[in-house]
Amino acid sequence: MDHFDADENHYMQQEDDWDRDLLLDPAWEKQQRKTFTAWCNSHLRKAGTQIENIEEDFRDGLKLMLLLEVISGERLAKPERGKMRVHKISNVNKALNFIASKGVKLVSIGAEEIVDGNAKMTLGMIWTIILRFAIQDISVEETSAKEGLLLWCQRKTAPYKNVNIQNFHISWKDGLGFCALIHRHRPELIDYGKLRKDDPMTNLNTAFDVAEKYLDIPKMLDAEDIVGTARPDEKAIMTYVSSFYHAFSGAQKAETAANRICKVLAVNQENEQLMEDYEKLASDLLEWIRRTIPWLENRVPENTMQSMQQKLEDFRDYRRLHKPPKVQEKCQLEISFNTLQTKLRLSNRPAFMPSEGKMVSDISNAWGSLEGAEKGYEEWLLNEIRRLERLDHLAEKFRQKAAIHEAWTEGKEEMLQQRDYETASLSEIKALLKKHEAFESDLAAHQDRVEQIAAIAQELNELDYYDSPSVNARCQKICDQWDALGAMTQKRSEALQRTEKLLETIDQLYLEFAKRAAPFNNWMEGAMEDLQDTFIVHTIEEIQGLSTAHEQFKATLPEADKERQAILGIHNEIAKIVQTYHVNMAGTNPYTTINPQEINTKWDKVRQLVPQRDQALIEEHARQQNNERLRRQFANQANVIGPWIQNKMEEIGRISIEMHGTLEDQLNHLRQYEKSIVNYKPKIDQLEGDHQLIQEALIFDNKHTNYTMEHIRVGWEQLLTTIARTINEIENQILTRDAKGISQEQMNEFRASFNHFDRDHSGTLGAEEFKACLISLGFDIGNDPQKRTGLMEAEDFKTCLISMGYNLGEAEFARIMSIVDPNRMGLVTFQAFIDFMSRETADTDTADQVMASFKVLAGDKNYILADELRRELPPDQAEYCIARMAPYTGPDGVPGALDYMSFSTALYGESDL
Repeated sequence: MDHFDADENHYMQQEDDWDRDLLLDPAWEKQQRKTFTAWCNSHLRKAGTQIENIEEDFRDGLKLMLLLEVISGERLAKPERGKMRVHKISNVNKALNFIASKGVKLVSIGAEEIVDGNAKMTLGMIWTIILRFAIQDISVEETSAKEGLLLWCQRKTAPYKNVNIQNFHISWKDGLGFCALIHRHRPELIDYGKLRKDDPMTNLNTAFDVAEKYLDIPKMLDAEDIVGTARPDEKAIMTYVSSFYHAFSGAQKAETAANRICKVLAVNQENEQLMEDYEKLASDLLEWIRRTIPWLENRVPENTMQSMQQKLEDFRDYRRLHKPPKVQEKCQLEISFNTLQTKLRLSNRPAFMPSEGKMVSDISNAWGSLEGAEKGYEEWLLNEIRRLERLDHLAEKFRQKAAIHEAWTEGKEEMLQQRDYETASLSEIKALLKKHEAFESDLAAHQDRVEQIAAIAQELNELDYYDSPSVNARCQKICDQWDALGAMTQKRSEALQRTEKLLETIDQLYLEFAKRAAPFNNWMEGAMEDLQDTFIVHTIEEIQGLSTAHEQFKATLPEADKERQAILGIHNEIAKIVQTYHVNMAGTNPYTTINPQEINTKWDKVRQLVPQRDQALIEEHARQQNNERLRRQFANQANVIGPWIQNKMEEIGRISIEMHGTLEDQLNHLRQYEKSIVNYKPKIDQLEGDHQLIQEALIFDNKHTNYTMEHIRVGWEQLLTTIARTINEIENQILTRDAKGISQEQMNEFRASFNHFDRDHSGTLGAEEFKACLISLGFDIGNDPQKRTGLMEAEDFKTCLISMGYNLGEAEFARIMSIVDPNRMGLVTFQAFIDFMSRETADTDTADQVMASFKVLAGDKNYILADELRRELPPDQAEYCIARMAPYTGPDGVPGALDYMSFSTALYGESDL
């Protein structure tokens, strides 16, 4: 360590000549103090101590000597323990001398300056120590110290985006360089993808915190120290970065050592695997040869072409598929053996000795035996195949012809033994005969093939074919079957012809049965439909007509029974033929679906329905007699009550028109009349009871009366309504007379005029009738002809008022019409007419009179105050007026003034209240 080459000495000299004036920059000095202090403590803590103030704690030289011992691993001279200045200078000199002994030139740094606590000299001394012990030994690709450290940083951070390390100051300001160094060696510690170049504080703090927590690198700088200066201190950055270098270089050494061990073990494991592979491959190959040689030496021929062809195919598979891989395995085995021996020799391992019998020479001998057995095997196979081919051709011809014949005969015996003709119809029997004739022709055509089959079987026997027994058995079976088919064909032909004759006879009987059964069946169905038909009658005459028709029907039943017996006789004849000749009649009559059972069933049904129909007609006749009695009973009462209601309605109309006596006399008369009407109610109720009986009997018409219960109900309700309305009109007339001061003579005059022109007695006047009524009372309306519409129209009423002396404008006439016709129907009722006439002839309060009264209370003002109302009126009426009077808006108004004029007008409907 005491000798350095020229380049290294030159570099150290350059570093020693550092510009101490830079320490005058407070920012750089702060960074160096912090960095150098942290670096010193990272080593001193190994000795169980640390420094707080770099220029103060090294003044006595003790911790300085301890620091040098820790970082160099050597023992220095024993330090002085005294407290005097001379002792401290002695200790510092011992430290400086040790530094100089390591080839470091200390320029302008003396022990006195360190003892005096000169910060600039102390920092320079520490930087010299850092250069010597932390940076100088760094070597990367023939570069050392600062250049080597810079090159290491560049190499490690090259793959990272936004990282470009060119120096030890501004290249580290964004913090990505520190993070990239950590991620390159320990990627699990930092998620580099989430870092941003524009967030240096986060990047630096992340790197410093991770380095301190996981890499045992103390935090030598704060992120603010780097970000807050335009150009961070180079020495501080170099010191910090060197700590990363040493932290990761230790891991690289361990990794290199582990790789060396793994490499040696891998070679040994590979050799062992090659030995195992050779042993296994040799064993498998020898076992395959042992199994294959007996198979190749087997020369026992097979009896069939297929078996021999399979042997040839197996041999070709052996040559094409099985042997080539084994040839490769044999070659590979020799190559693996030679390669293994070479590797063992090169790695200083003993030579490989295979197990007994598995040497390469053993395998070559076994392979030679295999090829010896293989010779001549293929030629033998081909000769055997040619021999069997001649026999197989003849046997195949036999099999083909036999198979064709057997396929043709398949199912033929079952077909000939079928007894399908026993259940077939005549048309089906004829079809079966045609089909059988075609089969007989086909049978004769197959005779030649049977003879050919027998000749081939004979030839195979003569050539001593190995499978002759099975050929003979098959041939015999075909001949026996052929004889049986001939006998069954003749038997089936006779049975078909016999059955055809029987079915022709039965078919004629079936046709006759169908011709007579169809109309008879239709007659029975019609009879059943008529007998079960639900009849709806409303009179005795209708039920008597149904009874007469039913008696006529019963007279035809004996003749119908004779026809039935004749039809059943035909069916019995068919049954006799079937029983005599044992014909299996599985089918039914092809000409009809009607059968004797159905005929008898329907005939019994008809006989059963006849008395039921008799009883139904008798019951219906009795019901119609009862209905007629109910009709007459209802009609007798309705024909009395209906006219009575109509007469009462007319009497009430006359009473309301005639003016006998005073209104009170008329009212008393009407009330007595109403009492007599109410007493008639029990007769109405009795009629309702008779009507209910009619409804329950489902009687819908009554020729004995024109009145229905609905007519009676409506008439009764109108009668009660009319008497009540008439009484109410008289009561209203009394109220109007008393309220308006109209004399009885005036009321009689108004009523007489109204009744005179109410020609339809509806209680209302049309427009023309109303006009005529006014004229009759002295109003000059005009000379228009009367219109009998029942009410006075608006224009006619206006003309009437003008003729009475009213000078009417459109607004005034509209006001009057709103009084007599509030619903705006264009019609004037008698009550509205009386009200209007009473207003014109009686002395009543008006809106002007009410306004004049309010003006008196207001002291002749155009408005009134709430206090004035409360003073002059009762409390509830005063509050009523105050709540409804609008504020007065005239020019002479005062606060709180109320408009009594609009309020008075609204009271009489002349404005909105």
